[in-house]
Amino acid sequence: MIDGKKVVVVLPAYNAALTLEQTYREIPLDLVDEVVLVDDAGKDNTLEVGAALGIKHLIRHEKNRGYGGNQKTCYRKALELGADIVIMVHPDYQYTPKLIPAMASIISQGLYPVVLGSRILGNGARKGGMPLIKYVANRILTFVQNILVNQKLSEYHTGYRAFSREVLEKIDIEVNSDNFLFDNQMLSQIIYAGFGIGEVTCPTKYFEEASSINLKNSAIYGIGCLQVSVIHRLCKWGLMSHPMYRFKK
Repeated sequence: MIDGKKVVVVLPAYNAALTLEQTYREIPLDLVDEVVLVDDAGKDNTLEVGAALGIKHLIRHEKNRGYGGNQKTCYRKALELGADIVIMVHPDYQYTPKLIPAMASIISQGLYPVVLGSRILGNGARKGGMPLIKYVANRILTFVQNILVNQKLSEYHTGYRAFSREVLEKIDIEVNSDNFLFDNQMLSQIIYAGFGIGEVTCPTKYFEEASSINLKNSAIYGIGCLQVSVIHRLCKWGLMSHPMYRFKK
């Protein structure tokens, strides 16, 4: 708990048994009230590792629901547990949970209702081993998206995110994709709804066990992100409507 607000960390997992313990050991459990681990029908013993670590809230999808579908389960469970602040960390140890206190504090102090751990601020991405082609693609895609949605984020593609309860209750994540495009759609909804977004510099690690998508899927993802941003702009101009931007009261 921080400033009287309940903090829940969610871990969307897929074959994360080899890196889960490293990730979990860095979670500041003196501040975090609950940890939720969701295994998206992986082929390893992620949940068994989680149970051995003492994680109480373990959920397994019997059928793979995709990266976005996994997050939907994570956020539903966090809200059910009464979270005031929800922080999503990938359990592949690409991002360090040591930034959780800083991200939670920014929200609890009312500075921003959304905080992203950015690999691009500073030199964390390249120092951590991000392939040059991915770094360049990230920069180009982010530049175009910022223009289309009228923002100034350093990146839209980080897997390290913190949200206030208000944000998760306002936007409708259920209409979003169940795959990797979910993250981008969620940020588009948040920006469209007028919520402020803060960023903190986040070191990152690229290694064999860390999750990644191949070049073909990366290209599909990039095109999808641009489509989301174009839809965002057209809706802002009143030229079309989309279920993503129908917010809950």
